[in-house]
Amino acid sequence: MASRAVAMEATDERTERYRRAERALWSHYGLEPSERFVEIESPAVRLRIQEVGSGEPIVFVHGGLWPAVALAPLVRELPGYRCILLDRPGCGLSSPVDWRKHEIWTVATTVMGGVVDALRLEQTHVIGHSIGGVWALRLAQGHPSRVGRIGILGASPVLAEMPRPGFFRILASPIGALITRLPQNQDRARSMLRQDGHGPSLDAGRIPDVFFDWHVALVRNTETLRNERAMIRDAVIRRRRVASRAHLRARRAGRDPAAAPLRRSAVPIPRARVDYAKQVVGGAAQRRAECPTQTAATCPGSTMRPTSATRSAPSSTTRPG
Repeated sequence: MASRAVAMEATDERTERYRRAERALWSHYGLEPSERFVEIESPAVRLRIQEVGSGEPIVFVHGGLWPAVALAPLVRELPGYRCILLDRPGCGLSSPVDWRKHEIWTVATTVMGGVVDALRLEQTHVIGHSIGGVWALRLAQGHPSRVGRIGILGASPVLAEMPRPGFFRILASPIGALITRLPQNQDRARSMLRQDGHGPSLDAGRIPDVFFDWHVALVRNTETLRNERAMIRDAVIRRRRVASRAHLRARRAGRDPAAAPLRRSAVPIPRARVDYAKQVVGGAAQRRAECPTQTAATCPGSTMRPTSATRSAPSSTTRPG
């Protein structure tokens, strides 16, 4: 696997408009990340990386439709760590992948391995939100010695039968092609969040206006929405149909069936163990953005980690999951 870190390059006007909105959102949370790019050879992708802080490394992989800066509220609650946030391929300022030609599981393993190689990380913790959890798990499966602890926020589509968010189903349909062409504004951004389960937080005013300014700039000035539609349609939904025809079915594990997908996904990871923490703080995705303090404080209880006796776990009460 070949990868290398590269310097920033000059940007065009659309990119600069996006950067300004993104900087404003980072600044809202008192953060000022550094930036670099990593080039992966196969598949050929130029991946954008942002970093905040120093200490033990944590690699963050964002969920669908919301690039890395959406995790800024959680990053702020994890001082003492080197927080490394990537824009997945096709999101934010990372270049896209043709999902008709590549399998998402293979791409996730290759890209994540390329990131830890390019950044020279002997071992790192990983936090994945929603579909970002798939990327976190694939790093652990493909490179178990490089991973400390894993935190999974929200429901990752690791099994064919797991339900898809309503907006994802719409976006992947023919109607989604029209949605990607609509001019974006704050009202549409709020509607997307509400359909994604964030209604209570919107009603309570927990999401700042600067977030919507950023999201409008994201849709207007990058190809994120179109690229995510292609990923959801070609790499997630169509693959699930194949898996469903193979009669993959969830088996309940433990007292809470919500833990079953994580336990089943742990099977291919050498020496993996799952600790599942159920929280009642609104929707799982909402905890990531609107309840960052609770999320950071409970990360140690929602972990999948190798149990080798030769490796010790972080001792901080806000250690990553």
